[in-house]
Amino acid sequence: MSTLKSLFKQTFIYGLATVLPRMLSFLLVRLHTDESVLKSVADYGDVSLIYSYFVLFNVILAYGMETAFFRFFHKETHISKVIGTSSISLIISSILFFLFVLVFQNQIAQFIDIKAEYVNLVIWILLLDALVIIPFAWLRANARPIKYAIIKILNVAINLGLNLFLLLWLKDLTTESSLLANIYKPNFEINYIFIANLVASAVTLLIMLPFYFKIQYTFNINLWKQMMRYAFPVLIAGVAFSINETFDRILLDKLLPENIAKTEIGMYSACYKLGMFMTLFVTAYKLGVEPYFFSHANTENPKKNYARILEYFVIFGSAILLGVVVFADVLKVILIGDEAYWQAMLIVPIILLANLCLGIYHNLSVWYKITDRTKFGAYISVFGAIITLLLNFWLIPKISFVGSALATLSAYASMTIISYYFGKKYYPIPYNLKKISWYLLLSIGLSAISFYGFRGNYVVGISALIVFLGLVFQLEKKELKQLLKRS
Repeated sequence: MSTLKSLFKQTFIYGLATVLPRMLSFLLVRLHTDESVLKSVADYGDVSLIYSYFVLFNVILAYGMETAFFRFFHKETHISKVIGTSSISLIISSILFFLFVLVFQNQIAQFIDIKAEYVNLVIWILLLDALVIIPFAWLRANARPIKYAIIKILNVAINLGLNLFLLLWLKDLTTESSLLANIYKPNFEINYIFIANLVASAVTLLIMLPFYFKIQYTFNINLWKQMMRYAFPVLIAGVAFSINETFDRILLDKLLPENIAKTEIGMYSACYKLGMFMTLFVTAYKLGVEPYFFSHANTENPKKNYARILEYFVIFGSAILLGVVVFADVLKVILIGDEAYWQAMLIVPIILLANLCLGIYHNLSVWYKITDRTKFGAYISVFGAIITLLLNFWLIPKISFVGSALATLSAYASMTIISYYFGKKYYPIPYNLKKISWYLLLSIGLSAISFYGFRGNYVVGISALIVFLGLVFQLEKKELKQLLKRS
């Protein structure tokens, strides 16, 4: 129980590092969807489309080295070699990528149908973000979540502050300052969004720069080969995951008629953000649990703890699913600035459930990470990506972004089932399927009743939430008391 308490504490702090910045980024959604900032839903669709490519190339530039770093950090005797080898590898690969894209930026821009000026800003952001991957991993591996949290929050605070300044205030201030008049450009809003991101990433790298001055730059080729063998399947899985997570926007752009594509992407992306409440929880949990999986793999009876962790995850995730669904129409008013985006609200429960399935999959993935069978993670993620692509190609022309939401849910649900099947074979963990299924089905059923049957009726919705939380308390009060006694 003490190890679980340690995990919950770290997850809580990582949660702050994730939740607070994302809460600030929710303000960016509110800002960017305001009709006085971006001129149309289609403009927001453009921004969302570019950030979809961000996700893909962030994965490519990391190429699984972060996960490999955690594995070998706890496995190798000479930790300095792990730090030096992984750092040198990422520095060289990031600079080579940057130079390649810089030379061919016009051709790349034409190929992906994005303005070259946006590509230029994006590659700088990608470079800066890649250079802080190992420093942030080092903080997590050394259990320094508070510093991690502060830097992450500062990054988003700078980004938010510059967005507010450049998009809301700069134009009015130009009349009072000739210097600002030289900075301001009309119809430059999308550029300003990426400039703000670029400055925030640059400040983050400056803060993390001392890491590069105190490490030993020893590159061990044999260790690097081992790390790459471990990381390559993680890269494949990451690329497949990015397809599951963001490729739907790219496909919406390609498969829908040109006159409505960007508008549909804008509506879909804005309402998709309401599913981020689940993503916040899943991301915070993953940041806390991944080092925990490796550091406790050789402790006494780790499987029992892994099973219990999944139960707690499902309980919290099911409560978040129901809570967000009940108050979805309140949240949309707060977080989405223009009613024109609200047409996509019917995807919210689907995306929430999809992200919950993804979180369960992250739990189940412990078996292939602990047993060094990361190739299975790649196989499963590729299977999910294939499901995503096939269903998007089939459903987008028929039901537009609803098809994309259903494809995402189908992909993550299938990945969860497959991972459980193989995990039971190679690293059996005694999950309490009866309890887990009960909580999931109850939350899904109450969510469906509240959203699709009694949407806007808060007597029914809040009652459903109270019923769920009451049943959880009754069934889990013994465990909760034990946990609190040890706190």
